[in-house]
Amino acid sequence: MHIIKLFLFIIPLVISSKIDRDDSSYDSVSPEPKSRFAMLDDVKILANGLLQLGHGLKDFVHKTKGQINDIFQKLNIFDQSFYDLSLQTNEIKEEEKELRRTTSKLQVKNEEVKNMSRELNSKLESLLEEKIVLQQKVIYLEKQLTSLIKNQPEIQEHPEVTSLKTFVEQQDNSIKDLLQTVEEQYRQLNQQHSQIKEIENQLRRTSIQESTENSLSSKPRAPRTTPFLHFNETQNVEHDDIPANCTTIYNRGEHTSGIYPIRPSNSQVFNVYCDVKSDSSWTLIQHRTDGSQNFNETWENYRYGFGRLNGEFWLGLEKIYSIVRQSNYILRIELEDWNDNKHYIEYSFHLGNHETNYTLHLVEISGNVPSALPEHKDLVFSTWDHMAKEHVNCPESYSGGWWWHNVCGENNLNGKYNKPRAKTKPERRRGLCWKSQNGRLYSVKSTKMLIHPKDSESSE
Repeated sequence: MHIIKLFLFIIPLVISSKIDRDDSSYDSVSPEPKSRFAMLDDVKILANGLLQLGHGLKDFVHKTKGQINDIFQKLNIFDQSFYDLSLQTNEIKEEEKELRRTTSKLQVKNEEVKNMSRELNSKLESLLEEKIVLQQKVIYLEKQLTSLIKNQPEIQEHPEVTSLKTFVEQQDNSIKDLLQTVEEQYRQLNQQHSQIKEIENQLRRTSIQESTENSLSSKPRAPRTTPFLHFNETQNVEHDDIPANCTTIYNRGEHTSGIYPIRPSNSQVFNVYCDVKSDSSWTLIQHRTDGSQNFNETWENYRYGFGRLNGEFWLGLEKIYSIVRQSNYILRIELEDWNDNKHYIEYSFHLGNHETNYTLHLVEISGNVPSALPEHKDLVFSTWDHMAKEHVNCPESYSGGWWWHNVCGENNLNGKYNKPRAKTKPERRRGLCWKSQNGRLYSVKSTKMLIHPKDSESSE
C-alpha cells in the first residue's frame, strides 16, 4: 500500500514536470535533442516507479495468500471442533433419554409400591377393627363367665362355653400372627420404597454430575444401578442341633466350603458361607470379585446385610456382632491385585454393638502385606446416610460403608469397584484400595474378609 501511495505521488510530479517543460518550450526555443533526453528521463522514472509497484503488489499478494491459508486452517479446526461437540451432544442426549426411561420405570414401581402400601394399610386397619371387636366380645364373655362362676361355683363349666373360649383364644392368636406378618410386610415395603427413593436421588445426582463432566470433557459415563438382594434367612425357631459358627461345623466333619445355617448364642438362625482352609473353617463376612454388587448401600443395609452368599455380599454388622461376641475372634483380610498377586493380613479385634456404631479395635498378628488399618484406635463404621459425630464425612466423597478414623481414602474394601484397573491415583483412592502405612497404594481386584475363633487359630 505504501508503494501504491508513492507511485500515485510520483505520477503527478512527473506529469507536472512534463507540462512545465512543454510550457517552457513554447517560451524559449531549445534544441530538439535536449527535449528528447528529458522525456526519456521521465519515462525511466515512470518505469522505475511501475517496477517498484509491481514488486509491492507481488509481496502483497504473497502476504494475502498466507493470511487466506491461515483463515482456512482456522476454519477447518473450527469445523472439526463443531463436529466433535455435535457428537458429544448426541451422546449426552442418548444418556439423558436412558436416564428418563429408567426414571419412568422407577416411578411406575414407586406407584406400585404406594398402591400395595395403601392396600396393606387398609387391611391392617380392618384387622385392627376386627381385633377390637373380638376383644370386646372376649371381655364381655369373660365377664359373663366370671359372673356364672361366682353365682354357681359348684356347677362345672359348660362344654360349649369352654369350646367358645378356646375358639376365641385361637382366633385372637391367629389375628396376632396375621398382624405381625402384615407389619413385617409393611416394614419391607417401606424399606423398598426408601430404596427406590434413594435410587431416584442417585440418578438425579448422577445426571447432574454427568452433564457437568460432559460439558468439561469428552468422557461420557453411564450410571450403573445394581439390584438389592436379600439373604435367605430361616425362621426364629428352636433348633438344638444348629452350630454356632463355621468352626463347629468343621469339627462335626463338614470339610467342604459352602453355605451353612448357624445360630450364635441369643440370636436367630441365619445362613453363612464357610470357607474351609488347611485345618479349619472360616466365616466369610465380605467377598468382592467382579463388581456385580453395588456396595454404596445405606446404613440399614450394611447393618443387616446384602448381596448373594455364593457371589459378592456383605454379611451384615448385626450378624457379625452376634458371632464375635461369643468369644475372642481373628479378622483375616485376603487381597488379590491386578497382577494376580495374593496377600493376606490377620488382626486380633474387638467389635462394638450398634450403640457404638460398631466400633472396631484392631491389633495386627501376622501377614505378608503391610497393615493399612490403624491399630489401637477406635474405628467407627459410617455410610453416606449415617455418619458418627466428631468423625470425618468420608462416605460423602468415597463410596461404600467402612470403618473410618480421621483420614479419608487410606483404605476402603467396600468402595467402588474399578474395572478395568483405574489409571489415575485419585480414581484408585476412591475405589477398592489398600494403602499401607509405608505409603504404597494397592489397587485391589478381589477381597475376602473372614473371621475365626482365636482359641483355634489357623495360620497360613
